[in-house]
Amino acid sequence: MQVAFLVAPEGTEQVELTEPWRAVTAAGGTPKLVSTAEGKVQAFDHLDKADTFPVDLTAGEASAGDFDGLVLPGGVANPDALRMDEEAVAFAKAFFDAGKPVAAICHAAWTLIEADVVRGRTLASWPSLRTDIHNAGGTWVDEQVKICTAGPNTLITSRKPADLDAFCPAFIAEFAH
Repeated sequence: MQVAFLVAPEGTEQVELTEPWRAVTAAGGTPKLVSTAEGKVQAFDHLDKADTFPVDLTAGEASAGDFDGLVLPGGVANPDALRMDEEAVAFAKAFFDAGKPVAAICHAAWTLIEADVVRGRTLASWPSLRTDIHNAGGTWVDEQVKICTAGPNTLITSRKPADLDAFCPAFIAEFAH
């Protein structure tokens, strides 16, 4: 199981990167960090700088065909930056086009909204995205984890870091198919 983690160079909520990363590794998979720039990404613990992590591939180099699934960690600044990068948006959309599972937590749905892949889908996210999801044609739910199969792929979403204990096993089960 090869899993892409798409993040911006700065602003990813660290625990929403590291806990799913550990889950992939524990399941025997290989996680790869994909970003919009080479080098390292700066993660955050809410608004405070946390650790840095080395980038494996840029969004322009990466291909959805090389992965079994995509994880989109949250943090406010992270998906806000990703949705402004055409290659990152195209990389995320390619998983939907290929029918491959995608897992997104917290504010990560912003990237999916920009990719125009939430229409007709049901998602959980940070509550402030409710109107954005609705305006993009999706349905927002306040659930710990939501698995939506009403589309070309399976979409697994959660609201916040406190949901990671439900989010990680849910996406691992889908990615392992």
